[in-house]
Amino acid sequence: MAKKYLAIDFGASSGRHIIGTVNDGKIELKEMHRFDNGPKKVNGHLCWDLDYLFGEIVTGLKKCKEAGEIPDYMGIDTWGVDYVLLDKDGKILGPTYAYRDNRVKGMDEEVYKIIPEKELYARTGIQKASFNTIYQLMAVLKQEPENMEKAETYLNLPDYFQYRLTGVAKNEYTEATTGQLVSPETHDWDYELIEKLGFKKSIFKPLQKPGTVLGEFSEEIQKEVGFNCTVIMPASHDTASAVMSVPIMEDLDNLYISSGTWSLMGIENMEAICTPESQKFNFTNEGGYDYRFRYLKNIMGLWMIQQVRHETGDAYTWDQLAKEAYKEIDFPSRVNVDDECFLAPDNMTQAIKDYCKNSNQKVPESIGEIASVVYQSLVDDYAKTVDELEQMAGRKFKAIHIVGGGSMNPFINGLTARASKRTVVAGPGEATAIGNLVAQMIQAGEFSSLADARKHVYDSFGVREYKPEDDIIAAGKL
Repeated sequence: MAKKYLAIDFGASSGRHIIGTVNDGKIELKEMHRFDNGPKKVNGHLCWDLDYLFGEIVTGLKKCKEAGEIPDYMGIDTWGVDYVLLDKDGKILGPTYAYRDNRVKGMDEEVYKIIPEKELYARTGIQKASFNTIYQLMAVLKQEPENMEKAETYLNLPDYFQYRLTGVAKNEYTEATTGQLVSPETHDWDYELIEKLGFKKSIFKPLQKPGTVLGEFSEEIQKEVGFNCTVIMPASHDTASAVMSVPIMEDLDNLYISSGTWSLMGIENMEAICTPESQKFNFTNEGGYDYRFRYLKNIMGLWMIQQVRHETGDAYTWDQLAKEAYKEIDFPSRVNVDDECFLAPDNMTQAIKDYCKNSNQKVPESIGEIASVVYQSLVDDYAKTVDELEQMAGRKFKAIHIVGGGSMNPFINGLTARASKRTVVAGPGEATAIGNLVAQMIQAGEFSSLADARKHVYDSFGVREYKPEDDIIAAGKL
């Protein structure tokens, strides 16, 4: 009987439990549970409700049991940078802040008083983002120093959820790299940097590679869900998992976009690029499977259009939004999708209008005009990033491979092909969950290597191509 693997994949707006099996060389997926997620306001701060989220983990495990889909192995992935500090009894200290919370304002300057920004980039290779863990921990040091003092263990969110399942507390490498505290040379915490910043050095445990067997469910969890399971640490940063599922990445002439709430656009490298020029372009060197580097840029992604849609009361389907945007495809205004004014505005639609007004551009009014501004600003950013990647990598890229939820949006795929003048290869859609499963499957012996696994991903899910010369309507892509 085929072994069963469970990927619990947390996005910043939803989560899912997906069972994976390998039958006749094909990876097969079955969704068992899906739930909503999102930060909540607590005393004026954006926070994660970890008890609710862990409750959803347990609910999904119970559903697996009820359906007779009991996994032999499982792993958890989430977004990056967010964390918990645990005291000596394993209890969380303070609120679990969400990365969009504004408490980090000014913390970058506090960090740069200790280590200049250029030196920090040269040392870590991680791009500047105001919500990186390094700035969040500086906020703890400045605003809640008693929590830093009481802390005994630091865990990123997937580490924490797996700790609650097994009782074993370990830090996974790919997730840790997003926080700007890991050395790309040693593939471990930069303890000298941590000490210099005044963080408590002892709370950071040695980093574990994706594929590490963490342990089995605790007796308490076994009783609650009705079965036991081996927990394997996947590439627990969601983008690291998504990149593992890109079917054609062994061909270095291609680059990828992991497209969801964020768009992570980049290439795979075996060595980090930490030069001043790389910093100028704001590229990052996040950790990947088998110590590969995900050399990429974080781009705001579908967050903006998701918020605009919500502000209409979700009155439009994604296809309807695309059609409305296509009607206004010649609308001239553009925004910088990475401007911090779009990170967590009270009203995204108004933020877009204000940006256009303040930059002396035509202000969009209709939903089609607003959607056109968002979509076309996003793909223009993609096209610019391709040019920058080619300059930094010293090679040309013939195709862009889009995976994740955005790969199922034909309008964006067609626009990206047209803007970048490159073929877009789209799929699979459940990229993060597939990558999570792939790490488990390699560890369990289903596949011999990442290259072998990627071949099976291609054979199992296929891809769809979009050419730059295609007409978005005539090619049936809208």
